[in-house]
Order: sequence, then structure tokens, then C-alpha cells
Amino acid sequence: MSHLIIAPVLLPILTAILIMLPPVHSVPNRRRLVSIVSMALQFVLALVLLWQTQQQGLTFYALGDWQPPFGIILVADTLSVVLVCLTSFLALAAICYGSAGEDVRGSFFHPLFQFQVMGINGAFLTGDLFNLFVFFEVLLIASYGLLIHAGGKNKTKAAVHYVILNLTGSAVFLFSLAILYGSLGTLNIADMALRVASLPAEDLLLVQAGGSLLLIVFALKAAILPLQFWLPATYSAASPPVAALFAVMTKIGVYALLRVYTTIFGETAGPLSGLGMNWLWAFGLATILLGAIGVLGSQDFRKLVANLVIVSVGTLVCLVAMQNTAATAAVLYYTVHSTLVTGALFLLADLIATQRGKAGDRLVSGRRVAQPVLLGTLFFVAALSVAGLPPLSGFIGKLMILQSVVSTEQQLLLWSVVLLSSLMVLIGLARAGSTLFWRVSGSEAGGDKAAPLQIFAVSLLLVASPALVVFAGPLTELSVAAAVSLEDVQQAISIILPQAELSGGAK
Repeated sequence: MSHLIIAPVLLPILTAILIMLPPVHSVPNRRRLVSIVSMALQFVLALVLLWQTQQQGLTFYALGDWQPPFGIILVADTLSVVLVCLTSFLALAAICYGSAGEDVRGSFFHPLFQFQVMGINGAFLTGDLFNLFVFFEVLLIASYGLLIHAGGKNKTKAAVHYVILNLTGSAVFLFSLAILYGSLGTLNIADMALRVASLPAEDLLLVQAGGSLLLIVFALKAAILPLQFWLPATYSAASPPVAALFAVMTKIGVYALLRVYTTIFGETAGPLSGLGMNWLWAFGLATILLGAIGVLGSQDFRKLVANLVIVSVGTLVCLVAMQNTAATAAVLYYTVHSTLVTGALFLLADLIATQRGKAGDRLVSGRRVAQPVLLGTLFFVAALSVAGLPPLSGFIGKLMILQSVVSTEQQLLLWSVVLLSSLMVLIGLARAGSTLFWRVSGSEAGGDKAAPLQIFAVSLLLVASPALVVFAGPLTELSVAAAVSLEDVQQAISIILPQAELSGGAK
């Protein structure tokens, strides 16, 4: 049993505690140094864990050596570890950007940031639904504090809506877990898959009800239509580094859908196989179109980027609903691409707004930015990538999506919606770019130039897009391997619950 699996959860906790101690907390530069070094170390450890997972296959960590299904376990497979790597990389860039001055606008920015990362990593690694709920609550509590970082009317209003909706979602989550535990006697994901496969007929409706409630919870977390209305206001109100980190938050809901409805309610689930996938497919298509319309109709750049997140979520949900290997592989590649690019756009929006004076990020005529060539180039690269144009990673992601469709009916629907939304996104970004950089009032440039650390953070995220193209071969192979591993439910059961699997079922 490798202790490395718990490092992405344990290291952020220890870092947050260290930052809150007087020798570090009293000096801003010390807080920044500790936080940045810790995030860099977390990313390196995540890469090592990914290499280890590639060598050994699926492994799990039993806390306190209490074996599953009774103990708390963390499960490391290719899918979960790649997403931990993504989170660490995104968080490293966001914390660098925040350390350029945004962090001093609130006393506990760095500890809350580390707790948020801990919750996200735990949600990706947990092998138990109740502990998924626990990690959701940890990351949500941290996000409540981060959302109102630096204060302000808009942030407070967005935070109230965000808190109320997520508390409602948490209550529904607990109800669904109670129903499933009462019916199955376990919340260990592998053990649940084993028991659902041999579920008595009289318990089918009860488990179906619990699984359907769980679908609603994850749909809220992922911001799927009609539960997406909280996202634009919340993400656009958040501080730039917080909004960048929030770019991965909706992907946790998508991951939970993929994990639960492939492992527990997948092909081995008998009558409950494919639970809710038809609904997920329809609402996913509608979410794509709604997000694209939001991109066209946005009156400020931050809300435009928030609607891009909705477009990416809808695309990923459609792929989850298809439940085939190629679609699952596309989910992983497109998740990495879309998260990094939208995270960069949230940071870039702040740089542009700062240099446009009173116009801010509103799509109206404003003062000329102080660094038009630099910021314009970064915007151009991000726009090409997020719109799915060659030669950047968005094009490969869209190609994988289109190639993953099996049936003619699904092909007609998904191809039409994805291509139409890509055109709408391209038009929306072209309008935003021309307004922000060409519709200039006055001859003087706007505010201060961006700090080197801020440019480094944005560039770090955007460099990932061409890197995803350069290494597209091995990365697509990695995505396919992750999809195959996720769909091999029997192998996961044999590793996590060997005696239960050999005896033909958990007793």
C-alpha cells in the first residue's frame, strides 16, 4: 500500500496549518512562498503518482489499515490521478497570480485556497460515496470564504445564492445516500457495484430513486440545465485566482457522474444499467446551446468566460451519457483542455479590466490597454483554443468528441450542436476581442502594466494548449487507457474487494 496516494489530500492540509502559524501568517511574502512551493511540490507528487499508477494499475489506500468496504479508502486510477495533476497545475498558476497582490485583500486567502485544493483532490480520489460528500463539503466551505474574498456587494450577493443552492444540494445528497445505504448496506463504490449487480427485484425502485436523486445532485454541481443559473454570476463575481480555480469545480460534478454511473450503474447493473443517461443526453445538448447563447449575449468579458464553462460542461455531459470507451477518453482530454484555457481566460479578463480604466471588462468602448500586443496575443491564443480551431488543443478535443459518436441519430444531434455552438463561441469571442482591443476612446493608455508573476501565470496555463497538441499521441493513449480502466468494473472489484469477488458477492 503506497502512502503517496494520500499526499494530495494531506499536503494541502499541512500547508494551510503552517500558513496560519504566526511566523508565516504575519508576513505576506512568507505566506506566498510557502503556498507556491507547496503547490509546486503537490504537482510534482501528482506526476509521480501518475507514473506509479501507470506502472502498477489501480491501487487503493486504506486509512488506518481498515480494509474496504468498512474502512475509508482512497483509490488511484489513471482517471482520478490525471484530474489531480490537472488540479495541482491549475492551482499553481492561480496561486502565482494571486501572489502578485490579490492575496493581501483578505487575511486567509492562502489557507482557504489550500483547503479548497484538498477538497477537490479528495473528491477525485475517494472510493466511497459518503466521503465524496465529505470532500464536497470541505471544498464548498472553503469556496464560500474564497468567493467573498476582498468583499463587495456583487460578491456577497453571488455568495448568498451560491451557499443556498449548495446547501440544498447537500441535503439532497444526504437523502440519496441514506436511501442507497438503506437498500445496499454500503457506500463503498466498488461494493455498491457488486451489490447492484445482484439486487433483488423488490429493491430496484428504491435504489433507482436514490440513484436518480444522486443524478440531480451531480447535475447541480456540474451546472447542467436547468441547474446552471448560479454559475455565471458566481464565477464572474469571484476574484481572478479564485475564478480560475473554480474552472475545475464543475468538472468534479462531471467526474462524479462518470464514476458513479459507469461503475455502479454501468453495464453490470442489470435493470439499472444506464440509469438517467437519456435525460443526461438531452439536458447536455440543451446546456451546450444555452451556454453558447450566453456567450453571444454577454455584456462583460467575465460572464462570457463563465458561459464558456457552461458550454464545456454540456459537451462533457453528452459524452458521459454516451457511455462508450471513445467518449470517456474524449471526456478526459477535453476536461484538461477546457479547464486550463478557461482558467487562463478568467485571469486574462482581470488583466484587461485593470488596464481599461472605468470600462473594466464590460464590452463597451474604453481606454486603450497598456499592453495591447502582449494581452492581445494571449487573448488570441486562448480564443483559438477555446473555439476549437487548429492548431491548438481545442481542435483535437473537438475531433475526439465528434469521432466518439456511435449511432447515426446521436451523430446528427451532437455534431450539429457542437459545430453550431463552436461557431457561436467564435463569433462571441471575435466580438469581445474587437471591442476590448480596438474600440478605444481617448489616446491615453489605461492602468498599470501587469506584474511579471501575473503574466507568468496566464502564460503557464496557455502554454498547456500547444503542449497538449505536441504530446497528443501519448495523451490520447493515456485517455483511452483511463477509459478502459474505468469501464473494467470487475477488475476494480477484484483489487479492492478480492474476497467478496471470489465468493460471488459481499455478505
